[in-house]
Amino acid sequence: MSIVIEIVNVLGTFLYVAVFARIIISWFPVPANNPIMVLIHTVTEPILAPIRRYVPKFGAFDFTPMIAMLLILFIQSVLVRVLQ
Repeated sequence: MSIVIEIVNVLGTFLYVAVFARIIISWFPVPANNPIMVLIHTVTEPILAPIRRYVPKFGAFDFTPMIAMLLILFIQSVLVRVLQ
């Protein structure tokens, strides 16, 4: 069962880092066709799009990535506790 917990931890950490990278990269003028940007958008958009439907933007601020990061941590924590 510990291998499953490790997979959950690695996957959760990977998703968390991908969303965080998307936040940081959004501050810089990176071309949309950059391979790293394409990879990050491909990984994170399926997570962010459903949340974005329910969370309105507050001016120039989009809190969707922060909510996604909290949800990733919460789901990862719950799964690890259930699997132990």
